Amino acid sequence: MTNAHSDYSVQTRTKASSISSVVAVLLIVLAIALPAFASRSLIQDMFFILTMLVLAQFWNLLAGYGGLVSVGQQAFVGIGAYAMFSVVILMGFDPVPSILIAGVAALLLAIPTAFFAFRLQGAYFAIGTWVIAEVVRLLVAQWKAVGGGTGTSLPRTATREMWFTETIETLFGVRSAAARDILAYWLAVVLAVATIAGIYWLLRTKRGLGLAAVRDNIEAAKSVGVDAVRMKWTVFLVSAFGTGIAGGLIYMQKARISPDAAFSLQDWTAYVIFIVVIGGMGTIEGPILGVLVFFILQSLLADYGSWYLMALGVIGITIMLFAPRGLWGLFSDRTGIELFPVRRRLTGGPLSNTPPSSKEE
Repeated sequence: MTNAHSDYSVQTRTKASSISSVVAVLLIVLAIALPAFASRSLIQDMFFILTMLVLAQFWNLLAGYGGLVSVGQQAFVGIGAYAMFSVVILMGFDPVPSILIAGVAALLLAIPTAFFAFRLQGAYFAIGTWVIAEVVRLLVAQWKAVGGGTGTSLPRTATREMWFTETIETLFGVRSAAARDILAYWLAVVLAVATIAGIYWLLRTKRGLGLAAVRDNIEAAKSVGVDAVRMKWTVFLVSAFGTGIAGGLIYMQKARISPDAAFSLQDWTAYVIFIVVIGGMGTIEGPILGVLVFFILQSLLADYGSWYLMALGVIGITIMLFAPRGLWGLFSDRTGIELFPVRRRLTGGPLSNTPPSSKEE
C-alpha cells in the first residue's frame, strides 16, 4: 500500500539560490586572487567592506532574527580589540592567533551583559546595552598597561614578524606594511564567508525556526515548546563572539588603538544599524546590499563633514518610511527572488502540478 504522504517533500532551495551558490563560489575565488592584481587602496577598501559586513550580519542576527535591538555592540568590538592588543603586548603572542582570543574576551563580557540586559525590554534593553558599553570603555581607559586613555600601538616586532607576512612579501613582492594589509584582507574574506555560511546554516535548522518564532511572538513560541530564553542567550553570545573577532581583526590591521576609537558608538554600532536598516533587516541579503550602498555613500559624501551624517540620516529615514523592509525587501517583494531562502515550501503530491508562486511562503 502506497503512503499518500510519500510524494510530498519540503524544500528551501530555489532556482535563484542555486545560481547564486555558483556565483558565490566564483566571487570567493576572485576575492582570494584579488591581491595579485589589485592596488593596495582597493585591498584596504575591500577589507573595510568585509569587516563592516561581518558586524552588520551579527547585528542583524541579534536584532533582525532575535528581536534584540542592541546599541552597545561597540563594547564587543572594543573589548575584543583590547584583548588582542593585551596578549600581544603583555604576553608576546602573535597578532593572528590572538584574534581568536578577541572573540573569547567578547564572549566572556557578553555573559554578565546578558544577565543584566535580559531583565530589560524594548527601548530599555537598547539603552542598557549602550550604558554597559560606556562603562566598559571607561574601565579600559584606566588600563595603563595598554596605553590608558591615549591608547597604544602594536610593537614593531609583532607587526614585522606577524604570521605569514614574509610569505606574502615573497609571493607578491611587496613591503611588510602592504603584506599585512593583504593578510588582514584574506582573514576578512574567511571571516565574512564563515559568518554568512554559519548564520545561513543556523537559520535552516530547527533552532532557526525557533528563533524566528521568538522574534515574531515570544508567548506563542513558548506555547509550542520553544525555549525562548535559551534562544536569546544563543544569539546574544554568538553575536558577541563574532563581533569580538571582527574587532580584533580590524585593530590588527590598524595596529593602533584607543578607547574612544575602539568603543565608538558611531563607527561600530550606528553605521552598522544604518547598513542593516537600509539593506533590510531579517535577511542575509540585506546587510550585503546595505554595506555596498553605505560604502558608495561614504565615498561620495565623506568630504562634506556633518552634511554627510545628515545625508545618511535622511536616507535612512526615507527608506524606513517608503521601504520598511529595506532595499532588498523591496526588491524581493517585487521579484520573489531570494538568494538565501530559509522559508520551507511543500512540494510534490497534488501540488506538483500547481505552478509555483512567485513568492515563497
